[in-house]
Amino acid sequence: MSHMQPRIDLTTIADSAESPTTLMRDVLGRIAADRNRAIIEVNPDAMLLAEYAQTSGNPHPLAGIPIALKDNIDTGDRMQTTAGSPALLTSRARRDAFAITQLRQSGAIPVAKANMSEWANFRAAHSSSGYSGRGGQCLNPYDHNRCPSGSSSGSAAAVAAGLVPLAVGSETDGSIISPSARCGVVGIKPTVGLISRSGVIPISTTQDTLGTHARSVADAALLLGVLAGYDASDAATHHIPAATLVTLRSPINAQTIGQVRIGVARTDFSGYHAGVDDRFDAVVTMLARHGITIVDNVAITTVNELRSSENEYMVMCYEFKHAIAAYLATRNVLPGFSEADVPRTLSDLIAFNNAHPNPGFAFDQAVFLRAEQTTSADKAAYRKAAAWCKRKSQHEGIDATLQRHNLDCIIVPSGTPAWPIDQINGDPNMRGDSTTAAACAAYPLITIPMGKINHLPIGLTLMGTAWSDATLVAIAHGIEQLLIQEGITQ
Repeated sequence: MSHMQPRIDLTTIADSAESPTTLMRDVLGRIAADRNRAIIEVNPDAMLLAEYAQTSGNPHPLAGIPIALKDNIDTGDRMQTTAGSPALLTSRARRDAFAITQLRQSGAIPVAKANMSEWANFRAAHSSSGYSGRGGQCLNPYDHNRCPSGSSSGSAAAVAAGLVPLAVGSETDGSIISPSARCGVVGIKPTVGLISRSGVIPISTTQDTLGTHARSVADAALLLGVLAGYDASDAATHHIPAATLVTLRSPINAQTIGQVRIGVARTDFSGYHAGVDDRFDAVVTMLARHGITIVDNVAITTVNELRSSENEYMVMCYEFKHAIAAYLATRNVLPGFSEADVPRTLSDLIAFNNAHPNPGFAFDQAVFLRAEQTTSADKAAYRKAAAWCKRKSQHEGIDATLQRHNLDCIIVPSGTPAWPIDQINGDPNMRGDSTTAAACAAYPLITIPMGKINHLPIGLTLMGTAWSDATLVAIAHGIEQLLIQEGITQ
């Protein structure tokens, strides 16, 4: 049933004392043998970069470490960046995304582009998460009949399957947390602005962020600290508190877990799967037994309003039309093609999709069409919707709950186990998500493995306020260690 190779993380790599070239050969062999369709393409210069890392003397703990990147993150190398869509195969990114420049400075090596839900699940009204025209259907390493979830499907699956120790994904609403939970790995979605979005194929300037997937909180946080930083081209990064960067780039404070107040939100987050609820209850009981202050049955009273409203969707559609055109303008025409072959607007993408039906899942493009319909006449409605989302998710939502109970974070189940892949009807209507409130608020989330229901992984999500990323990392690390100690992650 399982389709995974031996675990690979920064600890096992350090213990093996493999050279960068030996490690790279191992990783390339793992990718070549993979049957999860987690990877779209491999960096043809990976071995050259590993050879350089072997002689560079870079002392950073990520030096020489192979890392997979979601296929919506620009690299100025010989790999493509396409959001999983053949529409972008006639052009190429001009340079590395700002965050990848940060990554290369650490000595880490972008080894491959990971499969993803095409256009980050923002093309079709009915889609199968993890499916892209370029990569086909990404599969859950724990069960090939089950969906890996999306849209950072390949990033999470690549780490879970033991292909790479670390991967970079992106999230607008659920795209890191959901596949991480369903694939049994750690996922960190930071405060929007902690990591630059320059050079990332966009959906929403309000909600988009890069984030990390790993086998442990420590590994995911180390990569997070490398990617984070101020970028003159992304105004959201200008608000990063200096102390946040310092703390994220420092060793995790293992004592934090004993000094925090954790709120447990059940209403609107539990009641969707009995097995998940039972495991969540067991984890809450375990945390209390270890002396952690638990405030049970707190409520984020605006959650269902946010889930059921069209406002978030309206904001994303309005922002996408403008953002995707601005992004497409940055790409260079590949040799052998002309400017006429390169999409530069959302309308061009729609025309391409009409002319080139997918060979696999029969995607529609209802979301593209809805976004294309937005005009300047919608600006006032957009601003009203954006303000409503911010108020309901921040001031009346997460912040209200944190302040009411004097909490450091809130924990909820990450969601139900992975569902069967259905390439006729697409994904089911998932209820009880752990991500929408934080997505609308632009606030951080972390999911950590909470064991399995039968053979399928489930996760525990931590949420906090803006720029509480380092606090969440410390709490998540403490809970992770207790779960390992109690054997609950197995």
